[in-house]
Amino acid sequence: MQRRQFIKNSAVAGVGIGLTGLQFSSFAQKKSADKVRVAVLGTNGRGLAHIEAYHTIPNVEIAYICDVEQNALAKGINLAEKLNGKRPKAIRDFRTILDDKNVDAVSIATPDHWHTPAAILALSAGKQVYVEKPCGHNPEEGEMLVAAAKKYNHLVQMGNQRRSWPNINEAMKLIHDGIIGEVYYAKGWYANNRGSIGHGKVVAVPTNLDWQLWQGPAPREDYRDNLVHYNWHWFWNWGTGESCNNGTHEIDCMRWALGVNYPSKVVSGGGRYAYNDDWQTTDTQMITFEFPEKKAISWEGRSCNNYPEAGGGRGFKIYGKNGTLVNSGNDDYKIFDKDNKLIRESKKEEKSDVINTTGPGVQLDAYHFQNFIDAVREGKPLNSPITEGHKSVLLCHLGNISQRVSRTLHCDAANGGKILNDKEAEALWSREYENGWRPDIKLT
Repeated sequence: MQRRQFIKNSAVAGVGIGLTGLQFSSFAQKKSADKVRVAVLGTNGRGLAHIEAYHTIPNVEIAYICDVEQNALAKGINLAEKLNGKRPKAIRDFRTILDDKNVDAVSIATPDHWHTPAAILALSAGKQVYVEKPCGHNPEEGEMLVAAAKKYNHLVQMGNQRRSWPNINEAMKLIHDGIIGEVYYAKGWYANNRGSIGHGKVVAVPTNLDWQLWQGPAPREDYRDNLVHYNWHWFWNWGTGESCNNGTHEIDCMRWALGVNYPSKVVSGGGRYAYNDDWQTTDTQMITFEFPEKKAISWEGRSCNNYPEAGGGRGFKIYGKNGTLVNSGNDDYKIFDKDNKLIRESKKEEKSDVINTTGPGVQLDAYHFQNFIDAVREGKPLNSPITEGHKSVLLCHLGNISQRVSRTLHCDAANGGKILNDKEAEALWSREYENGWRPDIKLT
């Protein structure tokens, strides 16, 4: 379909088409742009935090707010106008603005099933990309996004913000410099007190929601009254469960600390224990990863019981031959020697004024977005390029796959963590797409 005809049809019919029907030509990257113009996608939750963070960075303009639901669209527009004094353009279908050469970057905070397809479309249109975790709905999508970033030679920063937090970076340097000796094991956790989502009923789609475009790449299902806005996280067709939703952050830090990439063995236990409802993913999960370097990671998720550990509802511990480092979920650390004596701890960070409570707050978010803008504007290295982000998200996906097939996965650590000798598990490496919506990128 010609681009002009697509835009005309979208405006008239209000219905989007699949990814394979769109081809966008890229334009040369601006080498030293004074102003970076950004389109933010998805503004009911994390997208609002994107707007807040970009507001802290000089010469960044929110040019477009894109969302398929009118109330969420209004939230984004109103927040951007309140903070910046300028009202961005409101767009339902973000694909209609990808040919705007004045847009330098696309910032993606949509539901998980849209992350990779949206990012690849943006890259193919010559945009730089910031995409929330998880970078993909399944392992293959992470591979697709790595391939697309390489093919189009553009930036992709994943939203695992701890990669830019000052004290976390200091902690990692201390670990790698040997303050607790050789590290070999890490334990992380996440706890919340989420309630039941009940049993949804098939109802008419709300008039303010484009349900077909919301589903986008995912195979079509009827609209139910317990999915939008947040509960889609717990359905495999659109979401990726708590391990990808929150575990990504701590699992990424633990992988970073241990200096490992792909696992040789993964096993998960748990289930949906707290309630009897439509929730498909686990609310209680324990995942263990073993690596060929003779190191291991474990992660515990408790979506429905928020009893804290080590002073926090989330965090991680890094165990070494000469001591232990403990993080309580914030930009902090404490280091203990072999006798459990505290020998060092991080300086306290001043708390930022939080407008949107989804996430760690404006100040901590801003570090990561600043790094992204510095990379776009000045060519500085990304703190979380997609080549690294994908590795951490892959661990979460493998944990979910182990859980779904109810057995241990053996993986090829020398070949991107590919699952070995288990056809049922291997089938979950990728997903089925709605006809015409599979991202158009070849894996090599």
